[in-house]
Amino acid sequence: MGSAPGGPRTALVVGGGISGLLAARDLAATGCTVTVLEAGPAWGGCVGSHKVAGLTLDSGAESFATRSDAVARLCTELGLAGRIVPPRPGGAWVQLPSGPRELPRTGVLGIPANPWDPEVRRTLGVLGSLRASLDRLLPASVGAGRDVTSVAALVRARMGSRVLERLVSPVVGGVHSADPGLLDVDMVAPGLRAGLRKHGSLAAAVAAQRRGPGTSATSPAARPAKAGSAVAGLEGGMHTLVDALVADLRGRGVTLMAGTAADAVSRTPDGWEIEAAGSTFRSALLVVAVDGPAAVGLLEGAVPAIAGKKPAAGPDVKLVTLVLDNPDLDRRPRGTGILVAPQTPGVEAKALTHATGKWDWLEAAAGPGRHVVRLSYGRVDGAPAQPAGPDTDQELFAAALRDASSLLGVRITEGDVRGWDVVRWRGSLPFAAVGHRARAAEIRQACTAAGGLAVVGGWVAGNGLAAVVADTREQIGQLAAA
Repeated sequence: MGSAPGGPRTALVVGGGISGLLAARDLAATGCTVTVLEAGPAWGGCVGSHKVAGLTLDSGAESFATRSDAVARLCTELGLAGRIVPPRPGGAWVQLPSGPRELPRTGVLGIPANPWDPEVRRTLGVLGSLRASLDRLLPASVGAGRDVTSVAALVRARMGSRVLERLVSPVVGGVHSADPGLLDVDMVAPGLRAGLRKHGSLAAAVAAQRRGPGTSATSPAARPAKAGSAVAGLEGGMHTLVDALVADLRGRGVTLMAGTAADAVSRTPDGWEIEAAGSTFRSALLVVAVDGPAAVGLLEGAVPAIAGKKPAAGPDVKLVTLVLDNPDLDRRPRGTGILVAPQTPGVEAKALTHATGKWDWLEAAAGPGRHVVRLSYGRVDGAPAQPAGPDTDQELFAAALRDASSLLGVRITEGDVRGWDVVRWRGSLPFAAVGHRARAAEIRQACTAAGGLAVVGGWVAGNGLAAVVADTREQIGQLAAA
Protein backbone atom coordinates (compact mmCIF):
# COMPACT_ATOMS: atom_id res chain seq x y z
CA MET A 1 0.00 0.00 0.00
CA GLY A 2 1.19 3.53 -0.69
CA SER A 3 -0.08 7.08 -1.09
CA ALA A 4 -2.42 7.62 -4.02
CA PRO A 5 -1.71 10.78 -6.02
CA GLY A 6 -3.75 13.57 -4.51
CA GLY A 7 -4.98 11.32 -1.70
CA PRO A 8 -4.10 11.29 1.98
CA ARG A 9 -0.55 10.46 2.96
CA THR A 10 0.04 6.96 4.22
CA ALA A 11 1.94 6.33 7.44
CA LEU A 12 3.21 3.11 8.95
CA VAL A 13 4.05 2.71 12.65
CA VAL A 14 6.22 -0.22 13.75
CA GLY A 15 5.60 -0.99 17.42
CA GLY A 16 2.38 -0.94 19.40
CA GLY A 17 3.55 0.36 22.76
CA ILE A 18 2.40 3.69 24.14
CA SER A 19 4.75 5.65 21.85
CA GLY A 20 3.59 3.77 18.77
CA LEU A 21 -0.11 4.08 19.57
CA LEU A 22 0.25 7.78 20.34
CA ALA A 23 2.25 8.34 17.14
CA ALA A 24 -0.53 6.67 15.15
CA ARG A 25 -3.17 8.83 16.81
CA ASP A 26 -1.37 12.09 16.14
CA LEU A 27 -0.66 11.11 12.52
CA ALA A 28 -4.28 10.11 11.97
CA ALA A 29 -5.33 13.49 13.38
CA THR A 30 -3.42 15.16 10.52
CA GLY A 31 -5.39 13.19 7.94
CA CYS A 32 -2.89 10.39 7.32
CA THR A 33 -4.04 6.85 6.60
CA VAL A 34 -2.23 4.92 9.32
CA THR A 35 -1.32 1.26 9.90
CA VAL A 36 0.32 -0.03 13.10
CA LEU A 37 2.35 -3.26 13.14
CA GLU A 38 2.97 -4.93 16.50
CA ALA A 39 5.07 -8.09 16.82
CA GLY A 40 3.36 -9.32 19.98
CA PRO A 41 -0.24 -10.29 20.69
CA ALA A 42 -1.10 -7.29 22.88
CA TRP A 43 -0.99 -3.50 22.70
CA GLY A 44 0.62 -1.09 25.13
CA GLY A 45 4.15 -2.43 25.59
CA CYS A 46 5.24 -1.84 29.18
CA VAL A 47 1.77 -0.56 30.10
CA GLY A 48 0.09 -3.95 30.39
CA SER A 49 -2.40 -5.82 32.54
CA HIS A 50 -2.88 -9.25 34.06
CA LYS A 51 -5.47 -10.98 36.24
CA VAL A 52 -4.48 -12.22 39.67
CA ALA A 53 -7.04 -13.67 42.10
CA GLY A 54 -9.87 -12.13 40.09
CA LEU A 55 -8.37 -8.62 40.08
CA THR A 56 -7.28 -6.90 36.86
CA LEU A 57 -3.97 -5.28 37.73
CA ASP A 58 -1.22 -3.35 36.00
CA SER A 59 1.55 -5.71 34.91
CA GLY A 60 3.96 -2.89 34.09
CA ALA A 61 3.78 0.87 34.64
CA GLU A 62 1.22 1.77 37.31
CA SER A 63 1.67 5.56 37.53
CA PHE A 64 3.08 8.56 35.72
CA ALA A 65 5.21 11.50 36.84
CA THR A 66 3.38 14.79 37.29
CA ARG A 67 6.44 16.99 36.68
CA SER A 68 4.76 17.89 33.37
CA ASP A 69 1.16 17.82 32.16
CA ALA A 70 1.90 15.67 29.08
CA VAL A 71 0.14 12.52 30.30
CA ALA A 72 -2.71 14.42 31.94
CA ARG A 73 -3.41 16.27 28.67
CA LEU A 74 -3.47 13.00 26.75
CA CYS A 75 -5.84 11.48 29.30
CA THR A 76 -8.11 14.53 28.95
CA GLU A 77 -8.15 14.14 25.17
CA LEU A 78 -9.18 10.51 25.60
CA GLY A 79 -11.96 11.29 28.07
CA LEU A 80 -10.06 9.96 31.08
CA ALA A 81 -9.53 13.22 32.97
CA GLY A 82 -12.07 12.28 35.62
CA ARG A 83 -10.21 9.04 36.33
CA ILE A 84 -6.83 10.61 37.16
CA VAL A 85 -6.15 9.93 40.84
CA PRO A 86 -3.30 10.78 43.23
CA PRO A 87 -1.67 8.11 45.39
CA ARG A 88 -2.44 7.95 49.09
CA PRO A 89 -0.42 10.48 51.10
CA GLY A 90 1.31 7.76 53.13
CA GLY A 91 4.62 8.29 51.35
CA ALA A 92 7.40 5.86 50.51
CA TRP A 93 10.14 4.34 52.66
CA VAL A 94 13.70 3.17 52.17
CA GLN A 95 15.23 -0.01 53.62
CA LEU A 96 18.78 0.65 54.80
CA PRO A 97 21.19 -1.83 56.39
CA SER A 98 20.36 -0.14 59.70
CA GLY A 99 16.60 -0.52 59.21
CA PRO A 100 13.62 1.14 57.48
CA ARG A 101 13.31 4.92 57.22
CA GLU A 102 10.75 7.20 55.66
CA LEU A 103 12.05 8.77 52.47
CA PRO A 104 12.37 12.53 52.85
CA ARG A 105 9.76 14.92 51.54
CA THR A 106 10.42 16.93 48.38
CA GLY A 107 13.13 14.73 46.93
CA VAL A 108 14.11 14.10 43.31
CA LEU A 109 15.84 10.74 42.78
CA GLY A 110 16.15 10.70 46.58
CA ILE A 111 18.11 13.98 46.61
CA PRO A 112 16.73 16.05 49.50
CA ALA A 113 15.57 19.66 49.20
CA ASN A 114 16.47 20.27 52.86
CA PRO A 115 19.37 18.32 54.39
CA TRP A 116 18.20 19.31 57.89
CA ASP A 117 14.65 18.02 57.50
CA PRO A 118 14.11 15.64 60.45
CA GLU A 119 13.46 12.68 58.11
CA VAL A 120 16.68 13.39 56.24
CA ARG A 121 18.72 13.89 59.40
CA ARG A 122 17.50 10.58 60.84
CA THR A 123 18.66 8.82 57.70
CA LEU A 124 21.98 10.64 57.16
CA GLY A 125 23.01 11.41 60.72
CA VAL A 126 24.22 14.83 61.78
CA LEU A 127 27.54 14.51 59.92
CA GLY A 128 25.76 13.44 56.74
CA SER A 129 23.33 16.37 56.92
CA LEU A 130 26.19 18.75 57.65
CA ARG A 131 28.08 17.53 54.57
CA ALA A 132 24.94 17.76 52.44
CA SER A 133 24.27 21.32 53.58
CA LEU A 134 27.64 22.41 52.15
CA ASP A 135 25.85 22.22 48.80
CA ARG A 136 24.46 25.71 49.45
CA LEU A 137 27.98 27.11 49.92
CA LEU A 138 29.55 25.57 46.83
CA PRO A 139 29.75 27.54 43.57
CA ALA A 140 26.89 26.70 41.22
CA SER A 141 29.48 25.63 38.66
CA VAL A 142 30.28 22.47 40.68
CA GLY A 143 28.37 19.73 38.87
CA ALA A 144 26.54 22.17 36.58
CA GLY A 145 29.03 22.26 33.72
CA ARG A 146 28.05 21.45 30.17
CA ASP A 147 29.83 18.08 30.21
CA VAL A 148 27.65 15.01 30.65
CA THR A 149 27.76 13.72 34.21
CA SER A 150 26.31 10.81 36.15
CA VAL A 151 23.81 10.99 38.98
CA ALA A 152 26.47 9.69 41.38
CA ALA A 153 29.10 12.24 40.34
CA LEU A 154 26.67 15.13 40.78
CA VAL A 155 25.35 14.01 44.17
CA ARG A 156 28.77 13.09 45.56
CA ALA A 157 30.24 16.45 44.52
CA ARG A 158 27.38 18.54 45.87
CA MET A 159 26.08 16.59 48.90
CA GLY A 160 28.48 13.78 49.71
CA SER A 161 28.55 10.00 49.85
CA ARG A 162 25.90 9.48 52.56
CA VAL A 163 23.20 11.12 50.46
CA LEU A 164 24.32 8.98 47.55
CA GLU A 165 24.43 5.68 49.45
CA ARG A 166 21.47 6.06 51.79
CA LEU A 167 18.97 7.98 49.66
CA VAL A 168 19.87 8.15 45.98
CA SER A 169 21.14 4.59 45.36
CA PRO A 170 17.95 2.93 46.70
CA VAL A 171 15.71 5.20 44.63
CA VAL A 172 17.73 4.85 41.44
CA GLY A 173 18.15 1.10 41.89
CA GLY A 174 14.44 0.59 42.54
CA VAL A 175 13.15 2.89 39.82
CA HIS A 176 15.79 2.61 37.07
CA SER A 177 17.43 -0.75 37.88
CA ALA A 178 20.85 0.85 37.54
CA ASP A 179 23.72 2.09 39.62
CA PRO A 180 23.66 5.91 39.90
CA GLY A 181 27.27 5.98 38.73
CA LEU A 182 26.04 4.67 35.39
CA LEU A 183 23.12 7.01 34.72
CA ASP A 184 23.15 10.33 32.87
CA VAL A 185 21.56 12.79 35.29
CA ASP A 186 20.15 14.91 32.45
CA MET A 187 18.29 11.88 31.09
CA VAL A 188 16.75 10.57 34.31
CA ALA A 189 16.17 13.99 35.93
CA PRO A 190 15.67 16.45 33.05
CA GLY A 191 16.16 20.07 34.03
CA LEU A 192 17.78 19.36 37.40
CA ARG A 193 21.23 20.71 36.46
CA ALA A 194 19.64 23.67 34.71
CA GLY A 195 17.87 24.35 38.02
CA LEU A 196 21.22 24.12 39.81
CA ARG A 197 22.64 26.78 37.52
CA LYS A 198 19.56 28.96 38.01
CA HIS A 199 19.04 28.60 41.78
CA GLY A 200 22.64 28.18 42.92
CA SER A 201 22.40 24.86 44.78
CA LEU A 202 21.24 21.31 44.16
CA ALA A 203 18.83 21.45 47.10
CA ALA A 204 17.18 24.58 45.71
CA ALA A 205 16.96 22.99 42.27
CA VAL A 206 15.24 19.93 43.77
CA ALA A 207 12.78 22.14 45.67
CA ALA A 208 11.97 24.13 42.53
CA GLN A 209 11.46 20.99 40.44
CA ARG A 210 9.13 19.46 43.02
CA ARG A 211 7.10 22.68 43.23
CA GLY A 212 6.61 22.60 39.49
CA PRO A 213 6.56 25.47 37.00
CA GLY A 214 4.84 28.66 38.03
CA THR A 215 4.69 27.84 41.75
CA SER A 216 6.49 30.13 44.17
CA ALA A 217 8.31 28.91 47.25
CA THR A 218 5.71 30.61 49.48
CA SER A 219 2.67 29.20 47.67
CA PRO A 220 0.48 26.70 49.59
CA ALA A 221 1.21 24.27 46.75
CA ALA A 222 4.89 24.46 47.66
CA ARG A 223 4.41 22.78 51.05
CA PRO A 224 6.58 19.67 51.43
CA ALA A 225 4.99 16.58 49.91
CA LYS A 226 5.58 13.00 50.92
CA ALA A 227 8.16 11.06 48.93
CA GLY A 228 6.55 9.18 46.08
CA SER A 229 3.64 11.63 45.80
CA ALA A 230 4.82 13.41 42.61
CA VAL A 231 2.95 10.84 40.54
CA ALA A 232 -0.62 10.07 39.58
CA GLY A 233 -2.48 7.06 38.24
CA LEU A 234 -5.77 6.13 36.64
CA GLU A 235 -8.71 4.63 38.46
CA GLY A 236 -8.85 1.08 37.16
CA GLY A 237 -5.12 1.04 36.38
CA MET A 238 -2.77 2.62 33.87
CA HIS A 239 -3.61 -0.13 31.38
CA THR A 240 -6.97 1.62 30.83
CA LEU A 241 -4.98 4.29 28.97
CA VAL A 242 -4.04 1.62 26.40
CA ASP A 243 -7.68 0.53 26.08
CA ALA A 244 -8.71 4.14 25.47
CA LEU A 245 -5.94 4.70 22.90
CA VAL A 246 -6.83 1.54 20.98
CA ALA A 247 -10.53 2.45 20.96
CA ASP A 248 -9.67 5.95 19.77
CA LEU A 249 -7.50 4.59 16.94
CA ARG A 250 -10.21 2.23 15.77
CA GLY A 251 -12.63 5.15 15.76
CA ARG A 252 -10.22 7.07 13.53
CA GLY A 253 -9.97 4.20 11.06
CA VAL A 254 -6.40 3.24 11.95
CA THR A 255 -5.49 -0.32 10.93
CA LEU A 256 -4.10 -2.26 13.90
CA MET A 257 -2.19 -5.46 13.13
CA ALA A 258 -0.98 -7.45 16.15
CA GLY A 259 1.25 -10.49 15.69
CA THR A 260 2.92 -8.82 12.72
CA ALA A 261 6.65 -8.36 13.21
CA ALA A 262 8.54 -6.08 10.85
CA ASP A 263 11.45 -7.99 9.30
CA ALA A 264 13.08 -5.50 6.92
CA VAL A 265 12.91 -1.84 5.93
CA SER A 266 14.05 -0.26 2.68
CA ARG A 267 13.92 3.20 1.14
CA THR A 268 11.88 3.78 -2.02
CA PRO A 269 11.59 6.86 -4.25
CA ASP A 270 8.16 7.55 -2.74
CA GLY A 271 8.83 6.67 0.89
CA TRP A 272 9.37 3.40 2.72
CA GLU A 273 8.83 -0.30 2.14
CA ILE A 274 8.48 -2.73 5.04
CA GLU A 275 8.46 -6.51 4.91
CA ALA A 276 6.39 -8.01 7.71
CA ALA A 277 4.84 -11.44 8.22
CA GLY A 278 5.18 -12.30 4.54
CA SER A 279 3.54 -9.10 3.34
CA THR A 280 4.91 -5.87 1.90
CA PHE A 281 3.74 -2.51 3.23
CA ARG A 282 4.53 0.82 1.57
CA SER A 283 4.06 4.23 3.09
CA ALA A 284 5.15 7.82 2.70
CA LEU A 285 5.94 8.17 6.40
CA LEU A 286 7.48 5.66 8.79
CA VAL A 287 7.61 5.74 12.59
CA VAL A 288 9.75 3.14 14.37
CA ALA A 289 8.55 2.78 17.96
CA VAL A 290 10.48 -0.24 19.25
CA ASP A 291 13.42 -0.51 21.65
CA GLY A 292 16.78 0.94 20.64
CA PRO A 293 18.63 -2.24 19.60
CA ALA A 294 15.64 -3.42 17.56
CA ALA A 295 15.15 0.00 15.95
CA VAL A 296 18.76 0.27 14.79
CA GLY A 297 18.77 -3.37 13.65
CA LEU A 298 15.68 -2.74 11.54
CA LEU A 299 16.81 0.57 10.03
CA GLU A 300 20.58 0.33 9.58
CA GLY A 301 20.27 -1.15 6.08
CA ALA A 302 18.09 1.73 4.91
CA VAL A 303 19.90 4.42 6.91
CA PRO A 304 23.62 3.56 6.54
CA ALA A 305 24.67 6.38 8.88
CA ILE A 306 23.42 4.39 11.90
CA ALA A 307 24.99 1.05 10.94
CA GLY A 308 26.85 -0.50 13.86
CA LYS A 309 25.45 1.97 16.39
CA LYS A 310 23.05 -0.27 18.27
CA PRO A 311 22.57 1.07 21.82
CA ALA A 312 22.85 -1.26 24.78
CA ALA A 313 19.70 -3.05 25.87
CA GLY A 314 17.98 -1.90 29.04
CA PRO A 315 18.01 -3.99 32.22
CA ASP A 316 15.72 -7.00 32.64
CA VAL A 317 13.07 -6.67 35.33
CA LYS A 318 11.01 -9.38 37.02
CA LEU A 319 7.85 -8.31 38.85
CA VAL A 320 6.20 -10.61 41.37
CA THR A 321 2.62 -9.74 42.29
CA LEU A 322 1.07 -11.23 45.44
CA VAL A 323 -2.62 -10.99 46.34
CA LEU A 324 -2.82 -11.58 50.08
CA ASP A 325 -5.43 -11.96 52.78
CA ASN A 326 -3.63 -10.42 55.73
CA PRO A 327 -5.43 -7.82 57.88
CA ASP A 328 -2.11 -6.85 59.53
CA LEU A 329 -1.36 -4.93 56.34
CA ASP A 330 -4.41 -2.69 56.82
CA ARG A 331 -2.25 -0.24 58.77
CA ARG A 332 0.02 0.21 55.71
CA PRO A 333 3.26 -0.26 57.69
CA ARG A 334 5.46 1.11 54.88
CA GLY A 335 3.11 3.63 53.32
CA THR A 336 2.87 3.22 49.56
CA GLY A 337 5.99 1.08 49.34
CA ILE A 338 9.67 0.72 50.12
CA LEU A 339 12.89 0.98 48.12
CA VAL A 340 15.90 -1.13 49.07
CA ALA A 341 19.45 0.17 49.42
CA PRO A 342 21.79 -2.07 47.38
CA GLN A 343 23.96 -2.95 50.38
CA THR A 344 21.02 -4.15 52.52
CA PRO A 345 21.69 -7.75 53.61
CA GLY A 346 19.07 -10.49 53.44
CA VAL A 347 16.75 -8.80 50.92
CA GLU A 348 16.88 -9.69 47.22
CA ALA A 349 14.10 -7.39 45.98
CA LYS A 350 15.00 -3.93 44.69
CA ALA A 351 11.64 -2.42 45.62
CA LEU A 352 8.18 -3.24 46.96
CA THR A 353 4.95 -1.45 46.13
CA HIS A 354 1.99 -1.87 48.47
CA ALA A 355 -0.52 -1.28 45.70
CA THR A 356 -3.66 -1.41 47.86
CA GLY A 357 -1.90 0.93 50.27
CA LYS A 358 -1.14 3.29 47.39
CA TRP A 359 -4.42 3.46 45.45
CA ASP A 360 -7.85 3.91 47.05
CA TRP A 361 -9.65 2.48 44.01
CA LEU A 362 -7.65 -0.75 44.23
CA GLU A 363 -8.28 -1.13 47.96
CA ALA A 364 -12.02 -0.82 47.27
CA ALA A 365 -11.83 -3.36 44.44
CA ALA A 366 -9.84 -5.84 46.53
CA GLY A 367 -12.13 -5.68 49.57
CA PRO A 368 -11.48 -5.70 53.34
CA GLY A 369 -8.31 -7.41 54.50
CA ARG A 370 -7.13 -8.22 50.98
CA HIS A 371 -3.92 -6.65 49.75
CA VAL A 372 -1.90 -6.42 46.54
CA VAL A 373 1.86 -6.27 46.90
CA ARG A 374 4.34 -6.09 44.02
CA LEU A 375 8.08 -6.74 44.29
CA SER A 376 10.75 -5.98 41.70
CA TYR A 377 13.75 -8.22 41.02
CA GLY A 378 16.68 -8.21 38.63
CA ARG A 379 20.26 -7.12 38.37
CA VAL A 380 21.05 -3.47 38.98
CA ASP A 381 23.07 -2.43 35.93
CA GLY A 382 26.53 -1.29 36.92
CA ALA A 383 26.44 -2.76 40.45
CA PRO A 384 29.69 -4.64 41.12
CA ALA A 385 29.74 -8.33 42.08
CA GLN A 386 25.97 -8.59 42.26
CA PRO A 387 24.60 -12.13 42.83
CA ALA A 388 22.29 -13.49 40.14
CA GLY A 389 19.30 -13.71 42.50
CA PRO A 390 16.09 -15.74 42.06
CA ASP A 391 15.19 -16.63 38.47
CA THR A 392 12.53 -19.31 38.12
CA ASP A 393 8.93 -18.48 38.98
CA GLN A 394 9.03 -20.66 42.10
CA GLU A 395 12.31 -19.10 43.26
CA LEU A 396 10.85 -15.64 42.74
CA PHE A 397 7.66 -16.56 44.62
CA ALA A 398 9.63 -17.90 47.59
CA ALA A 399 11.88 -14.81 47.60
CA ALA A 400 8.84 -12.52 47.41
CA LEU A 401 7.31 -14.10 50.53
CA ARG A 402 10.59 -13.71 52.45
CA ASP A 403 11.23 -10.17 51.25
CA ALA A 404 7.67 -8.95 51.74
CA SER A 405 7.75 -10.20 55.33
CA SER A 406 11.08 -8.50 55.99
CA LEU A 407 10.30 -5.22 54.25
CA LEU A 408 6.76 -4.79 55.58
CA GLY A 409 7.51 -6.03 59.10
CA VAL A 410 4.52 -8.38 58.87
CA ARG A 411 4.77 -12.18 58.72
CA ILE A 412 3.47 -13.30 55.33
CA THR A 413 3.10 -16.99 54.59
CA GLU A 414 2.05 -19.07 51.61
CA GLY A 415 -1.27 -19.59 53.37
CA ASP A 416 -1.98 -15.84 53.05
CA VAL A 417 -1.64 -15.95 49.26
CA ARG A 418 -4.86 -15.91 47.21
CA GLY A 419 -3.05 -15.56 43.90
CA TRP A 420 0.34 -14.64 42.46
CA ASP A 421 2.02 -14.02 39.13
CA VAL A 422 5.46 -13.28 37.67
CA VAL A 423 5.83 -10.83 34.79
CA ARG A 424 9.18 -10.51 33.02
CA TRP A 425 10.14 -7.37 31.16
CA ARG A 426 13.28 -8.13 29.16
CA GLY A 427 15.33 -5.04 28.32
CA SER A 428 12.23 -2.96 28.87
CA LEU A 429 13.60 -0.04 30.86
CA PRO A 430 15.37 2.55 28.70
CA PHE A 431 19.12 2.45 29.01
CA ALA A 432 20.18 5.87 30.30
CA ALA A 433 23.92 5.48 30.79
CA VAL A 434 26.30 8.39 30.51
CA GLY A 435 26.92 8.88 26.79
CA HIS A 436 23.71 7.11 25.70
CA ARG A 437 21.80 10.34 25.25
CA ALA A 438 24.34 11.73 22.81
CA ARG A 439 24.50 8.46 20.86
CA ALA A 440 20.69 8.27 20.70
CA ALA A 441 20.54 11.87 19.49
CA GLU A 442 23.01 11.05 16.68
CA ILE A 443 20.89 8.08 15.63
CA ARG A 444 17.72 10.16 15.66
CA GLN A 445 19.39 12.96 13.70
CA ALA A 446 20.49 10.52 10.99
CA CYS A 447 17.00 9.02 10.79
CA THR A 448 15.37 12.44 10.54
CA ALA A 449 17.78 13.39 7.77
CA ALA A 450 16.65 10.34 5.78
CA GLY A 451 13.27 12.06 5.36
CA GLY A 452 9.79 10.85 6.27
CA LEU A 453 11.13 8.86 9.23
CA ALA A 454 10.90 9.23 13.01
CA VAL A 455 12.16 7.07 15.87
CA VAL A 456 10.35 7.31 19.20
CA GLY A 457 10.22 5.48 22.53
CA GLY A 458 11.82 5.47 25.93
CA TRP A 459 15.32 4.73 24.62
CA VAL A 460 15.46 8.19 23.02
CA ALA A 461 12.99 10.04 25.26
CA GLY A 462 14.06 8.80 28.71
CA ASN A 463 12.37 6.66 31.32
CA GLY A 464 8.71 7.15 32.21
CA LEU A 465 5.41 7.87 30.52
CA ALA A 466 5.72 11.64 30.94
CA ALA A 467 8.97 11.73 28.96
CA VAL A 468 7.75 9.30 26.30
CA VAL A 469 4.43 11.07 25.69
CA ALA A 470 5.95 14.55 25.45
CA ASP A 471 8.80 13.42 23.17
CA THR A 472 6.56 11.36 20.87
CA ARG A 473 4.16 14.24 20.32
CA GLU A 474 7.02 16.60 19.52
CA GLN A 475 8.60 14.18 17.04
CA ILE A 476 5.33 13.35 15.28
CA GLY A 477 4.48 17.03 15.03
CA GLN A 478 7.78 17.62 13.25
CA LEU A 479 7.31 14.58 10.99
CA ALA A 480 3.80 15.59 9.95
CA ALA A 481 4.85 19.19 9.31
CA ALA A 482 7.77 18.09 7.13
